Amino acid sequence: MTDASTATRARKRAGLSLTAIVVTALVLLGGVVAVVIAHQATAPEPVPAAPAASTAPTTPPTSSGTDGATAESTLAARPMVQLPAQAAQPQAMTTATAGPAITVPKPTATTGRWIPDGFPDTPEGALGQLKALDETAMTAADPQIYARGVHELAEPGAPDPGSTGLSTLLTSLRARAQLPATGPVPGLSASYQVTHGQIKGVTPDGRYVVVCVLGQFSVGVNGQLVSAGVGDCQAMRWTGTQWRIASGALAAPAPCAWPGSADAVKAGYRELRGG
Repeated sequence: MTDASTATRARKRAGLSLTAIVVTALVLLGGVVAVVIAHQATAPEPVPAAPAASTAPTTPPTSSGTDGATAESTLAARPMVQLPAQAAQPQAMTTATAGPAITVPKPTATTGRWIPDGFPDTPEGALGQLKALDETAMTAADPQIYARGVHELAEPGAPDPGSTGLSTLLTSLRARAQLPATGPVPGLSASYQVTHGQIKGVTPDGRYVVVCVLGQFSVGVNGQLVSAGVGDCQAMRWTGTQWRIASGALAAPAPCAWPGSADAVKAGYRELRGG
């Protein structure tokens, strides 16, 4: 056997090994990222499954003795439906829904911008802004690039990007695959396609909203692709001109499910249209 043949086979084995590691890491992490982050939630009580017919967001109770910051923290910390790890893996679609589709507005500020901006001051606008952030910042499967995107859209006092579920997913994925913590990796590509979402709730003044997106996160290694359903919830604030990731409490972790599956419906995710 020639040295060239030996080297070629070694490269193929290395590529297959990397693929297997990334596949395993993604399958494991795609479903359990919510469980990992749940330890950071301030209100970890169990919550019943969302009713399939639910269409309207709920608003946290307020009283004359409860200021706006408390109302925001209460909404952000309220736990979401928890799903088993296998819910994130590819599975059959269902015709059932958690409610009518949500129409997401298109951004009006795109020229010269890394992350599209210019969404209206509606909960659907906040959902569109989070969708634009996540789809853009997740493409490198790099926690540093994701953090850059979050910082670009965060107001002062917003939670550290490293405390979010998506950052934990990217960091753990790279660690389990024995890849550099940040930076490009030859043969590695990623995408996050958001197709579903939900409006968890809005404060009475309408300026603070917690929204969640759900999409298919795919990682390619040397041409081989693996995917999982990954969710993300963020608290967003309307500044008067634009939506920004809000200062204050980190939103409770999002359920992870395969988009369009019965598990996704159980978690309250609805189809997104437009955007």
